[in-house]
Amino acid sequence: MTKRTKTARLPKFDAAPYLDSEAAIAAYLTDILQANDSALLASALGDIARARGVSEIAKESGLTREALYKALRPNAKPRYDTIAKVCAALGVRLVAQAIHA
Repeated sequence: MTKRTKTARLPKFDAAPYLDSEAAIAAYLTDILQANDSALLASALGDIARARGVSEIAKESGLTREALYKALRPNAKPRYDTIAKVCAALGVRLVAQAIHA
């Protein structure tokens, strides 16, 4: 007989510890962008900011730490200029790619 685990009892996954290199961050963002979900993008940028240090990213982006947390929380709908500032502070850029080659 197999033991069943209720999903509600599982710990919440935190991607931040795995975002320890530029390649990992780029791969993570690429996968997130394919979902075409602004709230998911905001949450992913929040994961990356936590991995790098929220205070440092807030300082480099010109946002307060509190504003950064608010803009990058799950289900947030941040403005494009906020995403652009955070991406610049993280040292990444979003790139458009043709869907049909």
